[in-house]
Amino acid sequence: METFAHIISAVDGFVWGPVMLVLLVGTGVFLTIRLKFLPWRNLGHALKNVFSKDAHTSHGDGDVSAFASLMTALAATIGTGNIVGVATAMFAGGPGALVWMWVSALFGLSTKFSECMLAAKYREKNDRGEVAGGPMYTMKNGFKNKQFGLVMGTLFALFTVLASFGIGNLSQANSIAGSLNGTFGIPKYVVGIVLTVLTLLIVVGGIKSISNVSSVLVPVMAVLYIISGLIVIVLNYRNIPHGLYMIFGMAFNPKAIGGGVVGTITVSVMNSIRYGVARGVFSNEAGLGSAAIPASASTMADPAKQGYISMTGTFIDTIIVCSITGLTIASSGVLGTIGADGEPLQGVALTAAAFESILGPFGKYVVSVGIILFAFSTILGWEYYGEKGFEYLFKNSKYNIIYRVIFSLIVFVGCTQALGIVWDISDIFNALMAIPNLISLLLLSNVIADEVNRYQKVIDAEKKRS
Repeated sequence: METFAHIISAVDGFVWGPVMLVLLVGTGVFLTIRLKFLPWRNLGHALKNVFSKDAHTSHGDGDVSAFASLMTALAATIGTGNIVGVATAMFAGGPGALVWMWVSALFGLSTKFSECMLAAKYREKNDRGEVAGGPMYTMKNGFKNKQFGLVMGTLFALFTVLASFGIGNLSQANSIAGSLNGTFGIPKYVVGIVLTVLTLLIVVGGIKSISNVSSVLVPVMAVLYIISGLIVIVLNYRNIPHGLYMIFGMAFNPKAIGGGVVGTITVSVMNSIRYGVARGVFSNEAGLGSAAIPASASTMADPAKQGYISMTGTFIDTIIVCSITGLTIASSGVLGTIGADGEPLQGVALTAAAFESILGPFGKYVVSVGIILFAFSTILGWEYYGEKGFEYLFKNSKYNIIYRVIFSLIVFVGCTQALGIVWDISDIFNALMAIPNLISLLLLSNVIADEVNRYQKVIDAEKKRS
């Protein structure tokens, strides 16, 4: 068993290693240049559309509004990675890791736009008249070689289903149970029962039920966390200049800034890049293809407009929410400090210490509640991803109820069992989703460019009218 665990750990290290990160960021760089930086240039237009009347109304075939589809995607991406992942990156890669998270997010804008736009373009209807879409349908309907498209689509759907049980369920439920048990002393089996029932009640209603909950839960939890984080940052205002100096300086030359040492942590540029990019991609999921699934369910008629709305998810997740965590840690000066166990603070303990530096014991509760809400919303978002992958594999939606029940029951397992090796295995399937998706984006880059250029005329016309 120990040998098997070592093998799984090695495979996990490879699939989330330099090769995969280069592929993910490299595809983003290629698409950004191929699209003449228009996703960057049109970010303001995209953010404006998110809050427009159009995003909340129906324009064509689809199951939910463009805003609701974005909230469903954000429900899955804004998770423990925004709290624990950022702290882990800054512990392992130093404060400079935050800069590389931003870099990955900037190029991830083009990737997220592309995968979501293609999903809206190549979606189809299932046997119940509901929208069925995502990278698997993009590959099936968009590739000239139909056999290749079917094989790639099947692989993506399979990896999505497997990842939904692990990274989208077990690990999130485990985080919720651990947080409630550690902060409030609630037994894990009680958390498991309540969470399982709640999940089943929501997911049994499908995308409309999930999006209704996400449309309320995501904005509330994000605003609560952002406001709390901003309070900590503002009240630590004396440390902000030094914190920013450390973030930018240690991203490029840690030895010149701090001798490569922050408290008890030794860092290098390569570690900063590796952990910053990895946690950034892991947090916003740009390139994995997951957010394209709810994007395809949108009632927005124009695929390019939907792509721009979906693209803002990467900006909100990494540039805003992850930055709040990173700046809170950097300005509080807790990075590298030793905990009660004699070890340097890392993960959730590091983020909690940063919030407690100003908010006192209340800071710990903010982080705990943040983890609970973020992780639960991730469970809901990933259920929809997995269900659509399941539906694609069985080519019929009548079996979806089986998936919903199994998925909900697995929540109880995640709450009550030590996961160990399951985390690494689910991590692998999560990364494997990216391979067929990135191939799809590269092969269909001409289609993406044509759609961007077509829609740019619409944007230019709007600017002239205003």
